[in-house]
Amino acid sequence: MSLRDGINNFYERLVEDAIDATRQDSDTADFLTDVMCVALNRLPTRYYRHSIDMMFYLGDDELRAMKQKSLAAVQEARDFVESHQRD
Repeated sequence: MSLRDGINNFYERLVEDAIDATRQDSDTADFLTDVMCVALNRLPTRYYRHSIDMMFYLGDDELRAMKQKSLAAVQEARDFVESHQRD
């Protein structure tokens, strides 16, 4: 068993939700994966072991701010990936 088993970054979930909210019909799986990577690289990490603990200890204002940061990072990442696609 690795010590990393069960440790997650809370922003991964928020970025995935933001991607789902901004998804377009023309988006491919590869494009969205690139968007997720770029967005996550632009956000801080927020590790947790048990998701229930993370939700319990986060205040409403902090969670709202994290969601807004995630959405902004996804929108910026979409623009970045679109402008750097190979033909």
